[in-house]
Amino acid sequence: MKVNGRDVTPTDPSQRLLDYLRDTLELTGAKEGCGMGECGACTVLVEGIPVCSCLVLVGQVADAAVVTVEGLADVEGLHPVQQAIVDHLASQCGYCTPGVVVSTAALLARDPRPDDEAVREALAGNLCRCTGYQVIFRAVAGLGE
Repeated sequence: MKVNGRDVTPTDPSQRLLDYLRDTLELTGAKEGCGMGECGACTVLVEGIPVCSCLVLVGQVADAAVVTVEGLADVEGLHPVQQAIVDHLASQCGYCTPGVVVSTAALLARDPRPDDEAVREALAGNLCRCTGYQVIFRAVAGLGE
């Protein structure tokens, strides 16, 4: 599979993708929150689609392209969603932030000018206990303009 554009060869197809990313590749952006796909803290992109990596086995994505929050930035700097989160101080503890960023990046890739409802729907699977969401929505609001 490819992770953030790099070819990797996992050895245990029954390992959770989240554990492989964190423990083997040392990509610690995706977090384990609930372990049941309910909180969104472990969200990554698989072929451009946001998935909870705690629910996916490595063998299920053996031929796929996986992008983590670390893979969104490039040599020129942060991804626009990452920069918006920073600019609007839209993170407190930061635990949910990688999942929020990845989910928002996926939304913007398929809909460059999402309305408020589309943003809320895209982020519905990402739980945040700190911000009350409003600052996150404000950070994302200007990205499609």
